[in-house]
Amino acid sequence: MAGARAAEPSVVLVSSELSPAYVELADALVTELERGGVPGSEVRRTTVAELATAESTLPKLYVALGVRAATALAQIGDGVPVLCTLLPRASFERILLETGRKASSHFSAIYLDQPLSRQLELVRLTLPRAKRIGVLWGESSVAQQAALDGAAASRGLRVVSARVGPAEPLFPALRKVLDESDVLLALADPQIYHGGTIQNILMTSIRAGIPMVAFSPAYVRAGALAAVHVTPAQIGQQAGGLARAVLQGRALPSAPLYSREFEVSVNVPVAHALALSLDPVALAARLRLLERAP
Repeated sequence: MAGARAAEPSVVLVSSELSPAYVELADALVTELERGGVPGSEVRRTTVAELATAESTLPKLYVALGVRAATALAQIGDGVPVLCTLLPRASFERILLETGRKASSHFSAIYLDQPLSRQLELVRLTLPRAKRIGVLWGESSVAQQAALDGAAASRGLRVVSARVGPAEPLFPALRKVLDESDVLLALADPQIYHGGTIQNILMTSIRAGIPMVAFSPAYVRAGALAAVHVTPAQIGQQAGGLARAVLQGRALPSAPLYSREFEVSVNVPVAHALALSLDPVALAARLRLLERAP
C-alpha cells in the first residue's frame, strides 16, 4: 500500500564502512539465516553514518561490523542485544571500558583475532625446534601477557617479551627480543603492527634470521612465514548461526567467542628458505584436530 511503512527488520547489520570485507561478512550471514529458514527480507543493512538519521526501529538483534559500528551500538540503550564482529579482542574490551558496558548476552562478540593457544600450536607445527617465542607488547595487547606466558609454559615454550610505548621505542625492543628468540610471534596490536611499521619489522627479523608467525594473510604476503586467521565469510556464517538462535528465542553467548573456523596462510618462498615444506591446508586440518582432542 502506498505510504505504508516497510516491515520492521528482525536483524539490523550496521557496518563501520562499505568495503569488501563487510559485504562478504554480511552476505555470508544472510545466507546462513536463509539456510535456516529466515528470509533475507528480515535483514536490513545500514552503516554507522546512516544509523544516526535512520527511522527508529527495534529489531531483535543488531550485528555490528567493525569497531566504529560496535562503538555506536554500545551507546544505544534500547535493550536490543548487540553482536560485535570484525574487531579484535583489545578493541572490544576498550569499547567496554569507554562506554561502561559489560560483556553479556546483550553485548557480545566474535573476535577477529585468534586464541593464543591456536597461535602457539601453529608455531609448534611450523617450527617444531623453536622454544623461545619473541613477543612485543603494546598498550592494547599487554593484558594478554600472563595468559600467553601460561599457555606457552604448558607447551614447554618460553616467552621472550618487551614492552613498546612512549618510553620504550619499537626498534630497540624488537632487536632485544630477536636477539633472544627463535621465532617472532606477532599479536594484533595497532600500536606496533600497522602499515607504517610492518615492512621494517619484517626486514629486521629477516636480517636477524628469525621468522615471523603473524595474524594476517597480508603479513604473510609481505614476508612472514605463516599466519592463522579467519575470513569475513567464516565470521559471517558463525554470526548467522547466533542470529538464528536469537530469532528462535535464545540468548547470545554471555562470553565473547573466538572464531570457530579459520584458515592458515604460508609464504612458500620464506618456508623454502628455511628448508621447510609447509602445506597451509594440512596445517589448518592439524590445528582443528588438536582443538578437538580431549
